[in-house]
Amino acid sequence: MKTIKVKFVDFWKGFDPRNNFLMDILKQRYHIELSESPDYLIFSVFGFTNLNYERCVKIFYTGENLTPDFNICDYAIGFDYLSFGDRYMRLPLYAVYGIEKLASPKVIDKEKVLKRKFCSYVVSNNIGAPERSRFFHLLSEYKKVDSGGRWENNVGGPVPNKLDFIKDYKFNIAFENSMYDGYTTEKIMEPMLVNSLPIYWGNRLINKDFNPASFINVSDFPSLEAAVEHIVMLDNNDDMYLSILSKPWFNDENYLDWKARFFHFFDNIFNRPIDECKYLTPYGFCRHYRNQLRSARLLKQRFRQLRNPLRWFR
Repeated sequence: MKTIKVKFVDFWKGFDPRNNFLMDILKQRYHIELSESPDYLIFSVFGFTNLNYERCVKIFYTGENLTPDFNICDYAIGFDYLSFGDRYMRLPLYAVYGIEKLASPKVIDKEKVLKRKFCSYVVSNNIGAPERSRFFHLLSEYKKVDSGGRWENNVGGPVPNKLDFIKDYKFNIAFENSMYDGYTTEKIMEPMLVNSLPIYWGNRLINKDFNPASFINVSDFPSLEAAVEHIVMLDNNDDMYLSILSKPWFNDENYLDWKARFFHFFDNIFNRPIDECKYLTPYGFCRHYRNQLRSARLLKQRFRQLRNPLRWFR
């Protein structure tokens, strides 16, 4: 195996550079060496340490609704539908959450699924678009929607396992935290894994990711109230409900081959000389732009120190 010297920076709190999905997949094809002098820097959105690196190949990864800035990275992996040569790959977050489990034909026990409770809702916080909470309350006017998350919990406390919870419900409110084209997370896939009908809102291009006949897309309705009326109708019409639930989740084009896409993307980077892989130039306004970002970061750090006298002596 070819040895690849890598460093991970600016990932979420608790991120383990030795144990994460990127590392796990790359190790299948390469010998990955974590290094303080990396040839390849893989970074995300939770910091600015990446700005300190200029000589290595920089690969940006985001699981958030953020469009890559190709002025600070050579390559990027994100949600957006972009075409930028070999520099970009779309990898929606749901793909790495066990999408392969949805590949098998559906087995629907009609009697069992119809006897389930009405609707589930699992949200950990109120950070996000107000449509999510508003829809929860609108639908709750029809029947109680059981909320098992930390936010707006009404089942006696947060549930220990989301999938075990939502499998007992006919519907699941699967709203993203924002409306952003291309931004499809695990929210819609989780109810699919347990054959609970997703009530989805977020990515307006969701029909590219999943079969539009297999779930309820709130964006297809003129208002949240109209979507609620449709769900009430389905809750009272077993044949229509089962008809939607029985549809295959995927379109003909899907991300079941995401690992092959992933390897193709990284093979193109790792199997070429490093100098040929770099797109960021050390000259001109592009470098000036990165220097400005570094300066802004330093100013922000100094401002924080001024606001907190205890930091003056660190």
